[in-house]
Amino acid sequence: MEQISGGVTAAQGFQAASTAAGIKYKDRADMAMVYSTVPCICAGTFTSNVVKAAPVLWDRNIVRNSACAQAVVINAGIANACTGAEGMKFCEETADAAVRQLGIPADAVLLASTGVIGKQLPIDRIRAGVEAMAPALSGTLEAGTAASRAIMTTDTHNKEIAVTFQAGGKTVTLGGMCKGSGMIHPNMCTMLCFLTTDLSIRKELLQEALSGDVKDTFNMISVDGDTSTNDTVLLLANGLAGNAEIAEKGEDYDAFVKALHTVNEYLARQMAADGEGATKLLEVRVIHAQDKAQAVTLSKAVITSSLVKTAVYGNDANWGRILCAMGYSGEQFDPDRVDLYIESAADGRLQLVANGAGTDFSEELATRILSAKEVTAIADMKTGDACATAWGCDLTYDYVKINADYRS
Repeated sequence: MEQISGGVTAAQGFQAASTAAGIKYKDRADMAMVYSTVPCICAGTFTSNVVKAAPVLWDRNIVRNSACAQAVVINAGIANACTGAEGMKFCEETADAAVRQLGIPADAVLLASTGVIGKQLPIDRIRAGVEAMAPALSGTLEAGTAASRAIMTTDTHNKEIAVTFQAGGKTVTLGGMCKGSGMIHPNMCTMLCFLTTDLSIRKELLQEALSGDVKDTFNMISVDGDTSTNDTVLLLANGLAGNAEIAEKGEDYDAFVKALHTVNEYLARQMAADGEGATKLLEVRVIHAQDKAQAVTLSKAVITSSLVKTAVYGNDANWGRILCAMGYSGEQFDPDRVDLYIESAADGRLQLVANGAGTDFSEELATRILSAKEVTAIADMKTGDACATAWGCDLTYDYVKINADYRS
């Protein structure tokens, strides 16, 4: 497997376009389109929030019931959530606009929206955006990068990646882009993410691979404890790499799963590090837990703790907050066996706790480690062989500023 340049247009047959439709933003592109020159099989995962946006309901139906998908239309600025029958009608009208421009069936058009909840889409601008993007579709890497910028809301930078791997003697490409900065706390995954590959694979295996990997990537990030109404991950596969269709699990399927994990983990880490107002990425690893479920719960408890997040922002090695968060997670463990460490790439690892009690560590070194752009906290439970990793960020004054006037 090799990382290459690009994102959603890196795989054969995929094109992208973007435009400034004036949905909310007045000075930037705010609509994007991803298109395959041939029909794709499609997999998806969606928000577990009971309040689901209209495009989530639209896409879920297509993923479950449509034979193929070929295009995704995305807008930033307005979420089309809590918009009732009119919101669903606007989904139909957006898909119809794509049908007229691209000549594909309505049930091959996927939709995604992100932004303010409760406002209706300006459907005339949406239609105009589709009409502007369709003739501008391009398979260049630059077109994919521009699309990744157009879907941002409070993100500070675009997020994309592409890799190649071997399957059936053919070079296969998998690329992706995502947006996500706030309202991030997954029970499915929290963001919009679009993945494209030229792999040939059965739909059932494509869905199984995506659903399985989400648990260890997008499900393991949190910025602020809020799960969005619009969370969507879509994976399109058009088969143009020319490999023999993957119809059962084996070496080729494993190679794909490995590539998918690489892409998803990269994008997940990018979102966690770009949390609203964040200054650093916080990685929490729980090791030697009694089982995977315990490791997952404990690691998530730490990254979601406001007190841990503020301590990390202040470069304060207040390890009691980590143990406290683990203690109220609902998992049972022996606190007198836990070891805690922090580490960074530049300054290495420092043990803060041994067998549940604080060590005589260097506060100066601890401050240096916590000042890094990427900080890792490690909890060694010393009770088993299971492990899990979660990603979050620090909590800063700017998070409040950003969200206090999000609508204005």
